[in-house]
Amino acid sequence: MKQALFLNDIKITDISNEGTGIGRYENRVVFVDKAVPGDVADVKIYKSKKKFYEASIVKIKEASSLRNDPFCQHFGTCGGCRWQHLKYEAQLQFKEKQVKDALERIGNQTGFEMETILASPVQTAYRNRLDFGFSNKKYLSIEEIRSGRTFEDGAVGFHLPRLFDKVVDIQTCYLMDDLNNQIRLAVKSFAIENKLSFYDHRQHEGLLRGMVVRNTNLGEWMVIMMFGKEDNKGIEMVMHFIRTHFPQLHSLMYVINTKRNDTIYDLPVQLYQGERFITASIDDLKFRISPKSFFQTNSGQVARLYKVAFDFAEIKPHEHVYDLYCGTGTISCMAARHAKQVTGIEYVEDAVKDARLNAELNGLNNLSFHAGDLKDLLTLDFFLTHGKPQVMMIDPPRSGMHAEVTEAVNQSEAERLVYVSCNPATQARDISLLSNYKLIKIRPVDMFPHTLHVENAALLIRKT
Repeated sequence: MKQALFLNDIKITDISNEGTGIGRYENRVVFVDKAVPGDVADVKIYKSKKKFYEASIVKIKEASSLRNDPFCQHFGTCGGCRWQHLKYEAQLQFKEKQVKDALERIGNQTGFEMETILASPVQTAYRNRLDFGFSNKKYLSIEEIRSGRTFEDGAVGFHLPRLFDKVVDIQTCYLMDDLNNQIRLAVKSFAIENKLSFYDHRQHEGLLRGMVVRNTNLGEWMVIMMFGKEDNKGIEMVMHFIRTHFPQLHSLMYVINTKRNDTIYDLPVQLYQGERFITASIDDLKFRISPKSFFQTNSGQVARLYKVAFDFAEIKPHEHVYDLYCGTGTISCMAARHAKQVTGIEYVEDAVKDARLNAELNGLNNLSFHAGDLKDLLTLDFFLTHGKPQVMMIDPPRSGMHAEVTEAVNQSEAERLVYVSCNPATQARDISLLSNYKLIKIRPVDMFPHTLHVENAALLIRKT
C-alpha cells in the first residue's frame, strides 16, 4: 500500500482561480484545499504531479488574518460557496486580481483603467434562483460512514462535483430567502412519508428528479418540479401538496423529463397553478420571467451592474444600440430609454418572445428583437437591413463569443462596445480577438459573494 505523503509548515501565499490556496515545496506548487493566503499548515498530499501537488489541510499551524468562520454546515462539501472561509473584503481583493490577471495574461491587454470592484450590499440570501436535484443516493462523508448511524434514503440538494449520481442533502441553504428551505424540506418529507421514488441517476428511473425555485424583488415566487417519469397519480400528489402548503406561490409548474440529461430547455413546461411567469423590477422597469428565461441571479446587485454598463456606454438620443445575447431584453429595454433605436439578438427563441413582451409591458416601441444563432445572423446583410450601430452591448454566456461573432463585431464599425461577462477568462480571450477595438476600462462587480465567480463590465473604443 502506498504511504501517504505529508508536508509540514507550508506557507500559503496566494489563491488560485479554482479557490484553493497556493504554497510551494521545493520546486513544486502545492494547491491546498480550504487554505487561505497567510496560513501556515501541515498538509496531506492526495495527488502528485511532476510540477505540482494537490493537498488537504491536516493542521493549521498559523491561521491567516484573512480567515473567516464558515456559516454553513455544508461548507466544503456541496461545492457551492467555496470562499466562506475567506473574509469578504479579501474575496473582493482576489476577485479583482483574478480579472486583472486574465486580461493581462490571456488577453494581452495593457494600459487599461481598472476600477475598484463593486461589492454586493448583502452576502447571503442574494440569489433569486436555486436548482436542486433529487437522488436516491445521498452523499455521506467519511465521518458519517464511520459513525455506524443509519441514514434515511433520498436526498434533495446539490449534485456533488465529479459524482453525478450523488446529491448532498441540504438542510439550510443561505443563498436565498429561507422560503426555499421550507419548500424543499417539506417536499422531501412528503415524498418519504408517501414512499415516492427519488431519481436514480445511473439507472435513469424514479419520480422526483429536480426542483427549481425562483423569486423576484417584488416578492413573487415560482417553483418548477421535474419528474423522471409519467406517473399521473404521483405527480398530482406532489403538486397538490405544494399548492396546498405554499399558497403564496405566484407560479407553480412541472416538467416530465425522461431524457438522460437534466436540461429542460427542449421540453414543454406544464402550468399547474397561477401564472406562467413572475415579475421583477430594475429601476422603474418591469420584467416578466418565464420558466426557461435567464435573469441575473443577484436581484439586489443587478441594477448596480447595469448602471456601470450604461455609464460606460454613454448612449446618446440619436444612437442605434445593438444588444447581443439580449436574453429577455433587460439591457435592451433599459437602453431604449436613452437611444433612438435598439436591436436585440438572442439565440433562445423563448427568450426573444419574453423580450418582446417586456418591451410591450414597459410601453417601449423603439426596439426590435431577432432570434437565431448570432454567428449566422450578424452578417453584413443584417447591418445593411437593420442599420449599423453606434453602440454595442454584449452579454454572452460563460463560454463567451464565437470567433465569427467577434469578427462581425470588428466589422460593425460601432464606436463603443460594452462587454458584460461572468467569466474573466473568456472575456479576456474575446477582447484580444476584438482587434479593431481598444480596451479603455473595466469594472468588476461582485454578483456572487462567497463563490469564485465575478461579473465584469468592460468599455472598448474603436481604434482610429
